[in-house]
Amino acid sequence: MHFARDSVGEQEREQATVAFIDLAGFSAITDIYGDENALQMLDVFEDLVRQAVEGHSPPVKWIGDEVMLAFPDPGSGLSALGRLLTACRKEPRLPLTRTSVHHGAVLRRSGDLFGSTVNIAARLAALAGPGQFLATEAIARVAAAEGISIRALGRTAIRSLPDALPLFDIQLAPELDPAWIDPVCKMYAPFAPFRRDAAEDPWFCSPRCAEAYARSPGTYRVAGNGRLPEADA
Repeated sequence: MHFARDSVGEQEREQATVAFIDLAGFSAITDIYGDENALQMLDVFEDLVRQAVEGHSPPVKWIGDEVMLAFPDPGSGLSALGRLLTACRKEPRLPLTRTSVHHGAVLRRSGDLFGSTVNIAARLAALAGPGQFLATEAIARVAAAEGISIRALGRTAIRSLPDALPLFDIQLAPELDPAWIDPVCKMYAPFAPFRRDAAEDPWFCSPRCAEAYARSPGTYRVAGNGRLPEADA
């Protein structure tokens, strides 16, 4: 992999596409189903990440259930992430993922990446809802050119940035219906037999998640499943 570089003191500045991907329901799964089940789930996720980035640089950093990846350009990033997110969506042992991507200058030091590009990508990850892929304009332009479906979400204020950024929802994995996302563990309906009690109630993957929700619905209720609204046409 070759990045465009220039020197900054003892560090090297590179142009890179930085992505953050995590498991949306991992903390709740740890609390409700226990550490061992959560770690088994993390093993599955890590295997899928390694397979998806084969031929690219290995993951830059693991932070619990979240991985930071770096690619030399948006196109190679979209290619690897398309494999990863599709594989995760097909895996019945995983909850939905949250993904964010931004492209720009980074500084490399001791195998890690630093700088505003990394910070922006990380802050976008906190805004993404279960199953959502949030990206900035440079990524969206490449995705559109490759025929990938995108949706404009409008300009959004990002912490520590003076101006709001235009954000986009990138459709790399199959479309999902938010009504069938378990609000507790973020598992998606097709992978489990448990039902909802009434048509207007949330769907749960198991009685344990239903019981956790009943004890503290405010803990898990997120309007719109945390997804940013689309911009007006």
